[in-house]
Amino acid sequence: MTPDPRGEVLRRELAYHEELYGGFAQRHFARPAVRALREHIVRRILRLTGAGRGARVLSLGCGIGDTELLLAPHVAEVVGVDLSPAAIRQARADAARLGIANARFEEGTGTIGRFDAVMAIFFLHHLPDAELAELPYRLRELLVPGGSFYSLDPSRRRLSGAVGRRLIPGLMKRYQTPDERELDPEATAAIFRRAGFDARVSIYDFGSSPLAGLLPGWRTGYRAARLADDLILKVPVLRRMGSNFEITCKAG
Repeated sequence: MTPDPRGEVLRRELAYHEELYGGFAQRHFARPAVRALREHIVRRILRLTGAGRGARVLSLGCGIGDTELLLAPHVAEVVGVDLSPAAIRQARADAARLGIANARFEEGTGTIGRFDAVMAIFFLHHLPDAELAELPYRLRELLVPGGSFYSLDPSRRRLSGAVGRRLIPGLMKRYQTPDERELDPEATAAIFRRAGFDARVSIYDFGSSPLAGLLPGWRTGYRAARLADDLILKVPVLRRMGSNFEITCKAG
Protein backbone atom coordinates (compact mmCIF):
# COMPACT_ATOMS: atom_id res chain seq x y z
CA MET A 1 0.00 0.00 0.00
CA THR A 2 1.29 3.46 -0.93
CA PRO A 3 1.97 5.65 2.13
CA ASP A 4 -0.39 8.59 2.53
CA PRO A 5 1.55 11.22 4.49
CA ARG A 6 -1.06 13.91 3.77
CA GLY A 7 -3.77 11.62 5.11
CA GLU A 8 -1.81 11.09 8.33
CA VAL A 9 -1.28 14.82 8.75
CA LEU A 10 -4.97 15.47 8.18
CA ARG A 11 -5.97 12.88 10.76
CA ARG A 12 -3.61 14.36 13.34
CA GLU A 13 -4.82 17.89 12.65
CA LEU A 14 -8.46 16.83 12.85
CA ALA A 15 -7.94 14.89 16.09
CA TYR A 16 -6.21 17.88 17.70
CA HIS A 17 -8.92 20.32 16.68
CA GLU A 18 -11.78 18.03 17.65
CA GLU A 19 -10.29 17.93 21.14
CA LEU A 20 -9.60 21.68 21.12
CA TYR A 21 -13.15 22.48 20.07
CA GLY A 22 -14.58 20.04 22.57
CA GLY A 23 -14.63 22.67 25.31
CA PHE A 24 -11.32 24.51 25.77
CA ALA A 25 -11.65 26.76 22.72
CA GLN A 26 -15.16 27.89 23.60
CA ARG A 27 -14.05 28.95 27.08
CA HIS A 28 -10.73 30.44 25.99
CA PHE A 29 -11.99 32.43 22.98
CA ALA A 30 -14.74 34.00 25.10
CA ARG A 31 -12.22 35.51 27.54
CA PRO A 32 -11.96 39.33 27.48
CA ALA A 33 -8.41 39.71 26.09
CA VAL A 34 -8.93 37.10 23.38
CA ARG A 35 -12.20 38.72 22.36
CA ALA A 36 -10.46 42.12 22.20
CA LEU A 37 -7.81 40.56 19.96
CA ARG A 38 -10.49 39.18 17.63
CA GLU A 39 -12.26 42.55 17.55
CA HIS A 40 -8.98 44.16 16.49
CA ILE A 41 -8.50 41.53 13.77
CA VAL A 42 -11.98 42.27 12.43
CA ARG A 43 -11.15 45.97 12.18
CA ARG A 44 -7.98 45.10 10.27
CA ILE A 45 -9.87 42.82 7.87
CA LEU A 46 -12.43 45.50 7.12
CA ARG A 47 -9.79 48.16 6.56
CA LEU A 48 -7.32 46.14 4.51
CA THR A 49 -9.82 44.27 2.31
CA GLY A 50 -12.30 47.11 1.89
CA ALA A 51 -15.15 44.72 2.67
CA GLY A 52 -18.32 46.67 3.40
CA ARG A 53 -22.03 46.25 3.95
CA GLY A 54 -22.61 44.57 0.60
CA ALA A 55 -19.68 42.15 0.75
CA ARG A 56 -19.74 38.35 0.77
CA VAL A 57 -16.82 37.05 2.82
CA LEU A 58 -15.40 33.53 2.92
CA SER A 59 -13.38 32.36 5.92
CA LEU A 60 -11.01 29.42 5.44
CA GLY A 61 -10.45 27.40 8.61
CA CYS A 62 -13.10 29.30 10.55
CA GLY A 63 -12.94 27.19 13.72
CA ILE A 64 -15.81 28.00 16.05
CA GLY A 65 -16.55 31.22 14.18
CA ASP A 66 -15.53 33.66 16.91
CA THR A 67 -13.97 36.10 14.42
CA GLU A 68 -16.65 35.49 11.77
CA LEU A 69 -19.53 36.29 14.14
CA LEU A 70 -17.85 39.58 15.06
CA LEU A 71 -17.42 40.37 11.37
CA ALA A 72 -20.97 39.46 10.32
CA PRO A 73 -22.69 42.73 11.41
CA HIS A 74 -20.38 44.68 9.07
CA VAL A 75 -20.93 42.70 5.84
CA ALA A 76 -23.74 41.13 3.82
CA GLU A 77 -22.77 37.50 4.43
CA VAL A 78 -20.00 35.44 6.01
CA VAL A 79 -19.43 31.81 5.02
CA GLY A 80 -17.05 29.85 7.23
CA VAL A 81 -15.61 26.45 6.31
CA ASP A 82 -13.67 24.11 8.57
CA LEU A 83 -12.78 20.42 8.60
CA SER A 84 -13.75 20.01 12.26
CA PRO A 85 -17.35 18.88 12.86
CA ALA A 86 -17.12 20.02 16.50
CA ALA A 87 -16.07 23.52 15.40
CA ILE A 88 -18.90 23.82 12.89
CA ARG A 89 -21.49 22.62 15.41
CA GLN A 90 -20.32 25.24 17.90
CA ALA A 91 -20.20 28.01 15.29
CA ARG A 92 -23.76 27.26 14.18
CA ALA A 93 -24.98 27.12 17.77
CA ASP A 94 -23.36 30.45 18.61
CA ALA A 95 -24.80 32.08 15.49
CA ALA A 96 -28.28 30.86 16.44
CA ARG A 97 -27.86 31.95 20.07
CA LEU A 98 -26.76 35.43 19.01
CA GLY A 99 -29.46 35.72 16.33
CA ILE A 100 -26.91 36.26 13.55
CA ALA A 101 -28.64 35.19 10.36
CA ASN A 102 -26.03 36.23 7.79
CA ALA A 103 -23.29 33.84 8.98
CA ARG A 104 -23.24 30.31 7.54
CA PHE A 105 -20.85 27.56 8.58
CA GLU A 106 -20.04 24.47 6.53
CA GLU A 107 -17.99 21.38 7.29
CA GLY A 108 -15.32 20.52 4.72
CA THR A 109 -13.59 22.62 2.08
CA GLY A 110 -16.25 23.11 -0.61
CA THR A 111 -17.90 26.46 -1.22
CA ILE A 112 -20.61 27.79 -3.51
CA GLY A 113 -20.26 31.02 -5.45
CA ARG A 114 -17.67 33.75 -5.44
CA PHE A 115 -16.72 36.24 -2.77
CA ASP A 116 -15.69 39.85 -2.40
CA ALA A 117 -13.14 38.88 0.24
CA VAL A 118 -11.52 35.69 1.49
CA MET A 119 -9.83 35.56 4.88
CA ALA A 120 -7.62 32.96 6.54
CA ILE A 121 -6.93 33.62 10.23
CA PHE A 122 -4.11 31.45 11.60
CA PHE A 123 -4.77 28.98 8.79
CA LEU A 124 -1.95 29.02 6.23
CA HIS A 125 0.62 27.66 8.67
CA HIS A 126 -1.45 24.48 8.98
CA LEU A 127 -1.25 23.77 5.24
CA PRO A 128 1.41 21.42 3.83
CA ASP A 129 3.75 23.13 1.38
CA ALA A 130 2.02 21.70 -1.69
CA GLU A 131 -1.43 22.90 -0.60
CA LEU A 132 -0.08 26.32 0.36
CA ALA A 133 1.44 26.63 -3.12
CA GLU A 134 -1.93 25.75 -4.70
CA LEU A 135 -4.00 28.15 -2.60
CA PRO A 136 -3.38 31.33 -4.66
CA TYR A 137 -4.70 29.60 -7.78
CA ARG A 138 -7.76 28.46 -5.87
CA LEU A 139 -8.31 32.03 -4.72
CA ARG A 140 -8.66 33.15 -8.33
CA GLU A 141 -11.72 30.91 -8.57
CA LEU A 142 -13.15 32.14 -5.27
CA LEU A 143 -12.70 35.91 -5.59
CA VAL A 144 -14.70 38.26 -7.76
CA PRO A 145 -12.62 40.66 -9.91
CA GLY A 146 -11.17 43.24 -7.55
CA GLY A 147 -11.78 41.00 -4.53
CA SER A 148 -9.30 40.81 -1.67
CA PHE A 149 -7.54 38.13 0.35
CA TYR A 150 -6.33 38.58 3.93
CA SER A 151 -4.30 36.17 6.04
CA LEU A 152 -2.74 36.29 9.49
CA ASP A 153 -0.11 33.76 10.57
CA PRO A 154 2.80 33.32 13.01
CA SER A 155 6.18 34.50 11.80
CA ARG A 156 9.22 32.24 11.80
CA ARG A 157 11.23 35.20 13.09
CA ARG A 158 9.03 35.95 16.09
CA LEU A 159 10.84 36.64 19.33
CA SER A 160 7.78 35.63 21.34
CA GLY A 161 7.94 32.11 19.92
CA ALA A 162 11.59 31.65 20.84
CA VAL A 163 10.96 32.95 24.37
CA GLY A 164 7.80 30.88 24.77
CA ARG A 165 9.45 27.63 23.71
CA ARG A 166 12.15 28.20 26.32
CA LEU A 167 10.05 29.44 29.24
CA ILE A 168 6.58 27.93 28.78
CA PRO A 169 6.96 24.95 26.40
CA GLY A 170 3.88 23.16 27.77
CA LEU A 171 1.60 26.11 27.09
CA MET A 172 3.11 26.58 23.64
CA LYS A 173 2.32 22.97 22.75
CA ARG A 174 -1.26 23.42 23.91
CA TYR A 175 -1.75 26.06 21.22
CA GLN A 176 0.08 24.17 18.46
CA THR A 177 -0.62 21.03 16.48
CA PRO A 178 2.22 18.56 15.81
CA ASP A 179 2.33 19.46 12.11
CA GLU A 180 1.90 23.24 12.04
CA ARG A 181 4.89 25.51 11.65
CA GLU A 182 5.77 29.17 11.65
CA LEU A 183 6.10 30.80 8.22
CA ASP A 184 8.58 33.20 6.72
CA PRO A 185 6.64 36.36 5.80
CA GLU A 186 8.43 37.22 2.55
CA ALA A 187 8.70 33.61 1.35
CA THR A 188 4.95 33.19 1.93
CA ALA A 189 4.14 36.40 0.06
CA ALA A 190 6.31 35.18 -2.82
CA ILE A 191 3.98 32.19 -3.26
CA PHE A 192 1.12 34.60 -4.00
CA ARG A 193 3.26 36.81 -6.22
CA ARG A 194 4.24 33.85 -8.38
CA ALA A 195 0.53 33.30 -8.97
CA GLY A 196 0.16 36.88 -10.22
CA PHE A 197 -1.09 38.58 -7.05
CA ASP A 198 0.21 41.90 -5.76
CA ALA A 199 0.87 40.51 -2.28
CA ARG A 200 1.74 42.93 0.50
CA VAL A 201 3.24 41.93 3.85
CA SER A 202 2.82 43.74 7.15
CA ILE A 203 3.72 42.74 10.68
CA TYR A 204 0.59 42.58 12.78
CA ASP A 205 1.94 42.66 16.32
CA PHE A 206 4.92 42.15 18.58
CA GLY A 207 3.57 41.07 21.95
CA SER A 208 -0.16 41.75 22.20
CA SER A 209 -1.53 38.48 20.82
CA PRO A 210 0.94 36.33 22.83
CA LEU A 211 -0.15 38.26 25.93
CA ALA A 212 -3.82 37.56 25.13
CA GLY A 213 -3.00 33.85 24.91
CA LEU A 214 -1.01 33.87 28.14
CA LEU A 215 -3.41 36.09 30.14
CA PRO A 216 -6.76 35.75 28.34
CA GLY A 217 -8.75 37.44 31.09
CA TRP A 218 -6.71 40.68 31.09
CA ARG A 219 -8.43 42.89 28.52
CA THR A 220 -6.80 46.08 29.82
CA GLY A 221 -3.38 44.49 29.55
CA TYR A 222 -4.06 43.42 25.98
CA ARG A 223 -5.15 46.92 25.00
CA ALA A 224 -2.03 48.44 26.58
CA ALA A 225 0.15 45.89 24.78
CA ARG A 226 -1.59 46.69 21.50
CA LEU A 227 -0.81 50.39 21.93
CA ALA A 228 2.79 49.50 22.74
CA ASP A 229 2.95 47.30 19.64
CA ASP A 230 1.97 50.22 17.45
CA LEU A 231 5.10 52.02 18.67
CA ILE A 232 7.41 48.98 18.74
CA LEU A 233 6.60 48.03 15.15
CA LYS A 234 7.91 51.38 13.94
CA VAL A 235 11.42 50.19 14.86
CA PRO A 236 12.71 48.07 11.93
CA VAL A 237 14.82 45.64 13.96
CA LEU A 238 11.94 44.96 16.36
CA ARG A 239 9.37 44.79 13.56
CA ARG A 240 11.43 42.00 12.00
CA MET A 241 10.97 39.97 15.23
CA GLY A 242 7.19 40.56 15.36
CA SER A 243 4.88 37.72 16.32
CA ASN A 244 2.39 37.53 13.46
CA PHE A 245 2.31 38.80 9.90
CA GLU A 246 -0.45 39.72 7.47
CA ILE A 247 -0.65 39.17 3.74
CA THR A 248 -3.15 41.13 1.67
CA CYS A 249 -3.78 40.53 -2.02
CA LYS A 250 -6.22 41.88 -4.56
CA ALA A 251 -7.58 39.88 -7.50
CA GLY A 252 -7.25 41.42 -10.95
